[in-house]
Amino acid sequence: MNSITVKAYAKINLGLDVLRKRSDGYHDVCMIMQSLDLHDKITINRTQTEGIVIRTNLFYLPNNQDNLVHKAATLFLQTLGTQEGLTIELEKHIPVAAGLAGGSSDAAATLIGLNQLYQTGLSLTELQKLGVKLGADVPYCLMLGTALSEGIGEVLTPLTPMPSCTILMVKPDISVSTKYVYENLKLTESIVHPDIEAMKTALVNKDLYTLTKTMDNILQTVTVKDYPIISDIKEKMKELGALTSLMSGSGPTVFGIFQNRELAKKALFYFRKHQHYGKQVFLSTPYWPKAEG
Repeated sequence: MNSITVKAYAKINLGLDVLRKRSDGYHDVCMIMQSLDLHDKITINRTQTEGIVIRTNLFYLPNNQDNLVHKAATLFLQTLGTQEGLTIELEKHIPVAAGLAGGSSDAAATLIGLNQLYQTGLSLTELQKLGVKLGADVPYCLMLGTALSEGIGEVLTPLTPMPSCTILMVKPDISVSTKYVYENLKLTESIVHPDIEAMKTALVNKDLYTLTKTMDNILQTVTVKDYPIISDIKEKMKELGALTSLMSGSGPTVFGIFQNRELAKKALFYFRKHQHYGKQVFLSTPYWPKAEG
């Protein structure tokens, strides 16, 4: 086998709680992650010449070692002990720097693709040990589905799959620094933490209504204050029929959960017409790996 194409799936956070800041500067988190059918495509070709060549459909993406795909491929080849060359074509559809784990997902898909391409037979656990060296979200992006994420994001527990629904995403035309958000998060005694246990129970009961009523993201306490457009999008999504609306990760993408797909389509058309909310608007559905049915 000399070529392979794999998909890299976006993720949203159904719940995101931050428990404490650690002595190493990282934060202990407790999150419920869900992968989406929105995905990038990565095609990997083995070549006769040494070196890794990255090509993308977006001119502003780095095509050198600053790209997580390049870092993932370099790490894999070093682990394998080969200096064989690769050409990797990255077809981006997940918004960049959006809180949807696009870069982490691309890195994870690259590891999966190379594992298949070289027929190395590394297990999911072995791939995750490689992946965490690239970023805290990469182990989850290797597993996919619905999962509880703890530690700095690398301790993963599969959960009951999220009920079927339609998910609308709007990325406002702003940049939000993850570092800034965490540095300005005030974990005071008065702060209200998301009820992750209630969300897990709602998942077990396949109760989308209760799930949406308990979903929350503690990082919004920073971003909504500094970037009111996030709050504006959330409120408009609810007006247009979303059961709930939430920021994903450290932002800035806002997503809405719709039980009625027709309402979701109408909301999609509304946001595409009113682009002051953001020019990148997407409709997707939850994605579950085939092993989970």
